[in-house]
Amino acid sequence: QVHLVESGGGSVHAGESLKLSCAMSGFRLEYYAIGWLRQAPGQKREVVSSISATDGTTYYSGSVKGRFTIARDNAKNMMYLHMNNLKPEDTAVYYCATATGEVTQETMGFPDEYDYWGQGTQVTVSS
Repeated sequence: QVHLVESGGGSVHAGESLKLSCAMSGFRLEYYAIGWLRQAPGQKREVVSSISATDGTTYYSGSVKGRFTIARDNAKNMMYLHMNNLKPEDTAVYYCATATGEVTQETMGFPDEYDYWGQGTQVTVSS
């Protein structure tokens, strides 16, 4: 049974950093694309960052590129999101997710590609 659990969310001020972690179980991590998605109140869920299973190709949304870094540790079944220089517009519930189907470089940024989700962790950034 696929199980994803996020941790590391919290409340910070603009310019500060947070590190999110995702513990994954029930599947072989190295075979699937994994990613971080977020949803702010009244907004659609968006892919923040993802990383492929095969060659480590990464995707970042334009709003976080250069500030966020995704990492995976297949041996520990863990995924991380290092978030630097946080902005109030980064406030959202952050979810880790995995895609059990084939995900291409062109589709890594599509939320519908990800079919297993964690329960989410809140990130709040105040100005």
